[in-house]
Amino acid sequence: MTKVRRRELGEISHKDDLAHRVKNDIKASPDLGLLRCVQCGMCASTCPASRHSNYDSRVVIKRVLDNDETILDDEDIWNCFYCYNCQSICPVGNSVCEVNQILRQMAIDKKEGKEKIESFISFADSYIDRGLGVIPQEYRGQLSIDYGKHWDNLQEHLEEIRDELKLESMYLYPEAEDEIDQTLKAIGFKKRVDEVKKVRKQKQVGDE
Repeated sequence: MTKVRRRELGEISHKDDLAHRVKNDIKASPDLGLLRCVQCGMCASTCPASRHSNYDSRVVIKRVLDNDETILDDEDIWNCFYCYNCQSICPVGNSVCEVNQILRQMAIDKKEGKEKIESFISFADSYIDRGLGVIPQEYRGQLSIDYGKHWDNLQEHLEEIRDELKLESMYLYPEAEDEIDQTLKAIGFKKRVDEVKKVRKQKQVGDE
């Protein structure tokens, strides 16, 4: 029996619908105005993603309020730029950016969402290996093509440049790395990275 049919029969509370799950998510601001949305469309009028893709912030919110869980499988939720223009103009204090972040996390809990982020997993590895975010080696070749000699020169002489600017080392002390390593393990970050890597391997096998 579908969730919609169960709701019609009174077997499921509206508190369990998609809108309330988003509203009660730990990532949602206490004053998130999702349930106050009047579908005025002002968010869409200022949204850069709407101008460059099929993404429509107003439609995203409507589908959430309609308990349309197929939104989790929709490509459009990955087109949000997180610019927060929608929140700045919303008359009821809603933030489609926040809603999208929560929807994406719900999608990541499914295999389809993991496939969306597997190409960025090297950034997660940098946190695990060094305790901070650095540009993974695999991206540097393309950055060299995009930015040319300036980029190459910066990377080659980065330490010298930082010394001239009297900046401290950008790398962490070993004890700090250990603390971050323990924290990432305790919060389940490493486990989630391993789950995404499994999806990457399955995808690579499927492409062969």
